[in-house]
Amino acid sequence: MTATPAPAAEADWLRLDHQICFSLHAASRAFNGLYRVLLKDLGLTYPQYLVMLVLWEQGDLPVKKLGEHLRLDSGTLSPLVKRLEAAGLVRRERSTRDERSVEVRLTEEGAALRERALEVPRRIAAATGFDPHEIGELRERLDALTAALDAAALQEAPGCP
Repeated sequence: MTATPAPAAEADWLRLDHQICFSLHAASRAFNGLYRVLLKDLGLTYPQYLVMLVLWEQGDLPVKKLGEHLRLDSGTLSPLVKRLEAAGLVRRERSTRDERSVEVRLTEEGAALRERALEVPRRIAAATGFDPHEIGELRERLDALTAALDAAALQEAPGCP
């Protein structure tokens, strides 16, 4: 018995160039490649840059809160913070309020690095070829996509109503 071929429209769903996840993956890799070049002079990797962005914006934070901002678990975040500490950009200190909690604080050198990093987002924005309005719209759409996918994952998780 031979299988009936899937209709063309259905078969197209499995084409790589029709996968939104792959388009996002490719764009992410392209961003990472450009960030690698732009961050080299700052001595940061892209994930380290993200940690620094949160600390420049929020100030001192417990590792747990830092991970929430970055959507990273402590197993991924801790090595990043340790490397930033070894570079003299942050300090890790036990919280005086809760000994179980470790706070991440910028050093003077880490705070000063912010000035040198100001050019990075400008160069990234210019590289996209988008105007500021288009960048804002894209970010809003991606944020909405993230929220929708998070909600769908919760619904699909075993044991969810």
